[in-house]
Amino acid sequence: MKTAIIGLPMTGKTSLFTILTGVHEAARIGSMAVRVGVAKVPDARLEVLEEVFNAAKNTHAVVEYVDAPALSKEALRDPGVMASLKVVDAFAHVLRLFEDPSVPHEAGSIDPLRDRENADLELILSDLMVIEKRMERLDKDRKKVKAPELDREFEALERFKAALEANQPLRELELSEEEEKRTRGFQFLSQKPMLYVLNLGEADAGRLHEIEAEYRNGPLAGRARTEVTAICGKIEAELAELSKEEAGEYLASYGLKESGLERLISATYSLLGLMSFLTAGETEVRAWTIPKNSTAVAAAGAIHTDFEKKFIRAEVVNWQVLVDQGGYAGARDKGLLRLEGKDYIVREGDVLVIRHG
Repeated sequence: MKTAIIGLPMTGKTSLFTILTGVHEAARIGSMAVRVGVAKVPDARLEVLEEVFNAAKNTHAVVEYVDAPALSKEALRDPGVMASLKVVDAFAHVLRLFEDPSVPHEAGSIDPLRDRENADLELILSDLMVIEKRMERLDKDRKKVKAPELDREFEALERFKAALEANQPLRELELSEEEEKRTRGFQFLSQKPMLYVLNLGEADAGRLHEIEAEYRNGPLAGRARTEVTAICGKIEAELAELSKEEAGEYLASYGLKESGLERLISATYSLLGLMSFLTAGETEVRAWTIPKNSTAVAAAGAIHTDFEKKFIRAEVVNWQVLVDQGGYAGARDKGLLRLEGKDYIVREGDVLVIRHG
């Protein structure tokens, strides 16, 4: 899973990327350089299972993050920036809510809804340029040859163009299977799922969940393929320097149970319709990312393509049941380890043992 962290200047997006990935580099204000880093998906179940099996290691699922330059016409016309943004699965748009006189906002005031509209407009204009150029080419081709597939692509792009000209991001359009198939290759920016990340000041950290709910149920409500989460960048920077125990106490002092980064990754999973299943044994305990409603054979393919091709069956047990029974033997003796075929729909928290030829 690859997510691009985007936003206007001075929103805290690069600091968030650094906290998430641990990738430190010199400040690059005005640079068109794109940075890439990887973050572990927090999953407390792995440590518990590791103890049960006395496993040699545990391996978390990972999310790849892209730190893009601040959104602007110049950035979205840079070939390197565009290439990086087109291939991501989703955007995490950092919206600044924090006040800090030492970090001036380019617009002169703090207004996250204005910033959201301005950033969406940049994505919309970028997509419009692509569509208009393609329609111009299609128009010429349609005059030379009669081809139904060209007509259908032109019609789909006409609909997209009308939406964009009305300032409607393509992520809000309901697409037919035909439209989705014909336009998939364009990788339109305004079509990508969007996670709005509210970056609060430390003074508002105690109201973090309340503010998040206000935006989710208020001005950001009812938007297709979007999610909302809230963080406090200053707190996250502090947490990155603390031990696990100290971090828990620090969060509790603000009335929080989990870090903003944990909520950010969880919200991204929800936005993209993803979930985790687990594998466990003496060699390794590991989390694997798959789309929700995936079958057992598809989950096997996430581990190794040969497992999918030569799938026979899967032994399945919930991770907590496996912990409570002390391992596979105890679960098997109690009849709690089930045999499932290739059409079984994997559930969040399932531990799978794949049997294959």
